Amino acid sequence: MRALMFLVVLALTYLQSSTASLVIKGPSQQILEGQDVTLECVDTYSELNMSSVHFERFSKYMNRWYRLESDQVYFYRRCFLYDVDVRREEGRLLLLISSIQSWSEGPYRCISENASAPYNTSQPLTIPIHYMRELSVHRAGLGYLTRYFNSVQDLKVRSGDDVELECSTSASETPEYFWAKEGEDWILPSNKLKLEQVRAMDGGRYTCTAQSPTVQSLMKKQTISVTVLPEDAAWYESTTGHVALMASAAGLVLLVIILSMTAYLCRRAKQRKSKGPIDDCSQKKPIYRSSVESLPSTMSDKQPLV
Repeated sequence: MRALMFLVVLALTYLQSSTASLVIKGPSQQILEGQDVTLECVDTYSELNMSSVHFERFSKYMNRWYRLESDQVYFYRRCFLYDVDVRREEGRLLLLISSIQSWSEGPYRCISENASAPYNTSQPLTIPIHYMRELSVHRAGLGYLTRYFNSVQDLKVRSGDDVELECSTSASETPEYFWAKEGEDWILPSNKLKLEQVRAMDGGRYTCTAQSPTVQSLMKKQTISVTVLPEDAAWYESTTGHVALMASAAGLVLLVIILSMTAYLCRRAKQRKSKGPIDDCSQKKPIYRSSVESLPSTMSDKQPLV
């Protein structure tokens, strides 16, 4: 029974796709981030008026479809749809995406304003975009966020220390990593490079390469220089010692600022407490002749003597 229901659903889906009138034609080759892309909405049966057809893009954050049109409000286009341009040329409906980015992959669809027309909506089209960010080389074992703050290009280590480097990037597909040393013919197929008990001969320039598994032209490289210091070199001469020294100095400055602010606030609070509350009885008030506090006077008025 379940198999029969599955076949019925499959047949209905096939009939809907085979009788669909609107179709989006996209690029046939692989798309790299930064390229210009053009989409065209086509009426396969030429039964619809293309002037009543428009493009829409689905927003994953708002969870709704947004209409793409050239006569939309400038503010809306500038803030949300600045990377697209809708054109109508000789009865054709085109969508131009300049310098496409990973967040512009879609999905897109074209839809007719004639709701009575059968299958007035095309199948959604998502553009597969291949991209790869710049490589980052850092000490292995760091967290996701701290690794970007510890990226190094010139590493200094003392002789006899162990060094483990790791390179990483963000890409549309998990890339293949390779390590190589300048002047030598070995290649290490890994994103990590481990040097145990380094010696002077281990110094040099090491290059990490990230290669896309499907797009050969999509490749990133990052080179790091390793300098081996003598065993008796001061601890702060190494990269690790230098980073620790800078972190300590920054922490000391922060501690001084906190103590200074604390002392200032305590002094202000002490000064406010020493002044005490305002004595309302000490304020001046009018004295009338008939009152006990009046002063001798030959005047017969009752105006206050202040």
